[in-house]
Amino acid sequence: MSRTLRMIAVALGTVLIATPAFAAPGDASISFSASFGAGLTIIGAGIGFAKIGGAALESIARQPEASGDIRGAMLLVAALLEGATFFALIVCIVKGVA
Repeated sequence: MSRTLRMIAVALGTVLIATPAFAAPGDASISFSASFGAGLTIIGAGIGFAKIGGAALESIARQPEASGDIRGAMLLVAALLEGATFFALIVCIVKGVA
């Protein structure tokens, strides 16, 4: 299976799994847009973390003497990405409940 098809399958699986989580108790309506947004947020964060880690490892392999600076920058960027991801998930959850 190609990489694009695997990404699409993971996105659809994430949406289908997350959709019932946003259903209000006793209500038959499910907020599809909130679960779709949460799925896209998680997929985007995963891709971002993979790119950050890959670029940092490649940089350390090219310049081992700068590994401390590269590692610090990688952790800072990863922390900012995680904060933005949590904010986007909170927005999706609040929209799904409202």
